[in-house]
Amino acid sequence: MKIFRYTAGSALVLSLVLSGCSSAGNFTEVPSSESALTAAPAVSVSSPEITGKMNLLYAEQFSVSYRSDGCAEITSGPEKFLFVPENTETPADNTLPVLHEAHEKIYLAASSAMDLFFSMNAESCIEFTSTSAGNWSRESIKKAVEDEDIFYVGKYSAPDYEFLLSEGCTAAIESTMINHSPAVKEKLISLGIPVFTERSSYESHPLGRLEWIKLYGLLTGKQDEAEAFFEEKLKTFEDVQKNTASVTDRKTVAFFYITSSGYVNVRKPGDYISKMIELAGGEYIFTNQELGTGEDEMSSVNMQMEDFYNKAKDADYIIYNSSIEAAPADIEQLTGKSSLFSDFRAVKNGNVYCSGHNMFQQTGECSDMIRELSIMLSGNPDDSLVFLDRLS
Repeated sequence: MKIFRYTAGSALVLSLVLSGCSSAGNFTEVPSSESALTAAPAVSVSSPEITGKMNLLYAEQFSVSYRSDGCAEITSGPEKFLFVPENTETPADNTLPVLHEAHEKIYLAASSAMDLFFSMNAESCIEFTSTSAGNWSRESIKKAVEDEDIFYVGKYSAPDYEFLLSEGCTAAIESTMINHSPAVKEKLISLGIPVFTERSSYESHPLGRLEWIKLYGLLTGKQDEAEAFFEEKLKTFEDVQKNTASVTDRKTVAFFYITSSGYVNVRKPGDYISKMIELAGGEYIFTNQELGTGEDEMSSVNMQMEDFYNKAKDADYIIYNSSIEAAPADIEQLTGKSSLFSDFRAVKNGNVYCSGHNMFQQTGECSDMIRELSIMLSGNPDDSLVFLDRLS
């Protein structure tokens, strides 16, 4: 268990308020031989130049522009921040919210991002979380919260402000759920804690979600580790694509769960799950037209069981999403939820799977998930599956 002391250094960290001040600028000296009445030259303020951008292959929801003064500008949706590396002064004329390079005491309320920090060995940078130990599927994260190497500080909508303040929280990384609790964001900022809203869930390509590791590598000084991990997973993905490029007979797949109210919740086309199915060589069975949905930010939609049956009964494979509702242990429990499942082609052919809770939380393993979906669709699943379980 960690033991903390609130020091002057901690207080200094908390003084990183999101503000800026004007610069005095650079003046040109007037030669002494000129008349004293010569007008003073205009103030010249040199703005730092953009020297390059972070190379991104799939991510579209953030960008990083490197500046000549050593800082970087980070854009995520409507938000823009100035990133200031370690041992670099914040420019005096800066007007952007500031994110300093952080090696510890980050409050991470975006649960899907936690796996990326662990994947690049930057877990020591995370001090606080809004997800309790029992709600983590990755054992290493669960143990860290249980041992209080990472402190659970309450739900994202009601964090323990006093504890975050007393322990010197340096920054908060929130999911877009924070938009439903704007008062929480305002309170954190008022305490001097910068709030960054991560938007990886809006990435349509699974590797776009994974590529956020590059941003977190920048924030924590782990760029090399982040790049190495991404390249490793990219190689796995490319290998799968070589195997699926020639697939002509694409098997249809439905991905769903039954809500506590009896509705069937299905992922929308264009969501990262349906995209993984397509990248694995399958065909997601629903279209936006059939679901009556458009291109909004919602990733899933509820439908009546009868409507689900009419479309999905002929799917070659059905996958029960256990990230929210516990999956049935076997086919008998599935048909217990609705007798209509007995008529599904996938049920009759034994092609019913459930996904583990870790499919959402283990963002770093998306290329491995695509590989497993590809194995499933091949019709020759083996014992190597980690993210998918076949129901019998």
